[in-house]
Amino acid sequence: MTNKRMNPKVDAYFTEGCMRCPLGGTPNCKVHNWQEELKKLRMILLDCGLTEELKWSQPCYTYQKRNIVLMSAFKEYCAINFIKGSLLKDANGILIKPGENTQVGRQIRFTNVQDIVEMEPTLKAYIYEAIEVEKSGVKPNIKKNPEPIPEELQKKLDEIPALKTAFEALTLGRQRAYILYFSAAKQSKTRESRIEKCMQQILNGKGLND
Repeated sequence: MTNKRMNPKVDAYFTEGCMRCPLGGTPNCKVHNWQEELKKLRMILLDCGLTEELKWSQPCYTYQKRNIVLMSAFKEYCAINFIKGSLLKDANGILIKPGENTQVGRQIRFTNVQDIVEMEPTLKAYIYEAIEVEKSGVKPNIKKNPEPIPEELQKKLDEIPALKTAFEALTLGRQRAYILYFSAAKQSKTRESRIEKCMQQILNGKGLND
């Protein structure tokens, strides 16, 4: 099935995956587990008039250059991720917080194409609502790093400008996940060890669980 709004750059995602893990470009890539489901979701998103782009190595659907929905594949399910999902009414109670510390984003998860087919009218309603939320200009209430940056991390950020730049370039959710992970260690040595192990991942622009 083709659609004139398809972006050729996104086609590579379906054949190679996001390439953010060692499984990218191999038969074991998680994207291959959900081909039918992802392609059906792609058609639904394009039918809603969104522009298809490739951002963060994933299909991203935008309205007037503003991000509305990301599409992604995981081991147990595939999903569409509403960037400002917390602002949606969620009349059907189907939105899920991707992580315990997620503030704004919300997911709808799928494990078979039949569910997507049956939910298509509902999904389109949610997508159109997300577009209206974006058009309205309403901003989500985001707590910017409500947890203090641990002293050990701040020291590293001050010592290594590239690390500071990379950390600040991460989404607030990814920054927060790192801060919570580092702060959870009771001993300073353990916090330092965790930071050392995650430095390259931060420099690569990846979140804790990417």
